[in-house]
Amino acid sequence: MQDQLTRMREIAERHAEGLRHQTGLPRVLVHSGQVTPSPTHGLYEPSLVLVLQGAKQITVGRRTLRYDPANYFIATVEFPASSWVIEGTRAQPYLAFSLKLDRAALCSLILDMPPAPEGETTGFAVSAVTPDLLDALSRLLRLLDTPDDIPVLAPVHEREVLYRLLKGPQGGALRQVARADSQLSQVRRAIAWIRAHFDEALRVEQLAELAGMSPASFHRHFKAATAMSPLQYQKMLRLQEARQLLGSSADVARAGHMVGYGSASQFSREYARMFGAPPGRDTERLRGRRGADASSAG
Repeated sequence: MQDQLTRMREIAERHAEGLRHQTGLPRVLVHSGQVTPSPTHGLYEPSLVLVLQGAKQITVGRRTLRYDPANYFIATVEFPASSWVIEGTRAQPYLAFSLKLDRAALCSLILDMPPAPEGETTGFAVSAVTPDLLDALSRLLRLLDTPDDIPVLAPVHEREVLYRLLKGPQGGALRQVARADSQLSQVRRAIAWIRAHFDEALRVEQLAELAGMSPASFHRHFKAATAMSPLQYQKMLRLQEARQLLGSSADVARAGHMVGYGSASQFSREYARMFGAPPGRDTERLRGRRGADASSAG
């Protein structure tokens, strides 16, 4: 496996362009960077991340996970999170690539597989990389060096990657992604509403009805999937959006109002609790590192 990882690192290095780079492969990004002194905040999308060199740490709600070349990270729902590159230097940068999960491809693949039990309502996890999965990922990544082959071979290799994931420890959660009536898909409907209306008042009863669950069941499954309550999820979305606004041109009062805060003092208090400094003090530093926060896994 080590020789294979070395060859994959060489490919990634040839195609890496900054923190995150959309490659010529559909849904595949290459990530490169060094140890980050402070966390990067962003919205993670359903995706697989394989680290080729270095290590990264992610905090979602109250859960913190570490992943490196021995372990892949997988997200099956959208969630706000903070992450750090914890191993990576100029000489040996953090290198990884991510594959956004294609729900249609998962649905098609599951139809061709024998029935299997679904897992718990788990929105993210870290699992050990197996030789079979690494082989499939290697074949997909190698297409970056032969772009003429991508239209024909990328769907075949991506399908093999998804197959290996479905056969692995996160296969049950992935089956829930594919099924429209699964608990995970029901939670994702509520997540979609929160994302579209994050600046509005949130009623858990309304979200539970949208998800087709009782309030108690919805709250339990939502927290199992995202490691936070619906209100905490909304708060993180609001504060991340406010930070993006402050990093561009909005002033503190306007940013807080635009993301749904009626109280300026509450906004400043919660902002400082999440980012380590009140919004006014944070603004100059943000404008100096504009664009550092990512909006997807890596």
